[in-house]
Amino acid sequence: MAEHAQFDELARQLSAVGAVKRDLVRVLPPECPGGSAAVLTLLGRHGDMRMSKLAELLAVDLSVTSRHVAHVAARGWIERHPDPADKRSRILRLTPAGQAQLDELSRRTSRLLAERLGDWTDDEVGQLIRLMTRLRSSFGDCRSPAARPPTPVVEETTRTPAST
Repeated sequence: MAEHAQFDELARQLSAVGAVKRDLVRVLPPECPGGSAAVLTLLGRHGDMRMSKLAELLAVDLSVTSRHVAHVAARGWIERHPDPADKRSRILRLTPAGQAQLDELSRRTSRLLAERLGDWTDDEVGQLIRLMTRLRSSFGDCRSPAARPPTPVVEETTRTPAST
């Protein structure tokens, strides 16, 4: 088991991942903000789905999901079809234009990662992928409150805040 100091450093490093995510969002085209990119990515990865499933995967409220879906539908990137099992529900499906947009998003993010990690070896990139995959699986399905492991009780410690 890692030492407490290592977990402190890991927490600091993970908080810095936000900067990486912000840079990835900056390369998105203006007509495809982060929420829209997430909708396209999830439909590309998981295939056709109901809005409720998409909201669960996005880990956001159904009203937020609805706004993202309206945005991508208005651009012709997805279609909404009646669900044969429940006519009140809609099935969301990528269109060819949506797949083309998703391909462009992938090219942009891959190009940025290749730029920033250009001095990394293939083995280092592979190791990062394996470790991030393992980290994510250690936390379970972060999108579903029922699937989250119980929050551990943390002992109180006396610490002085770090100076900035």
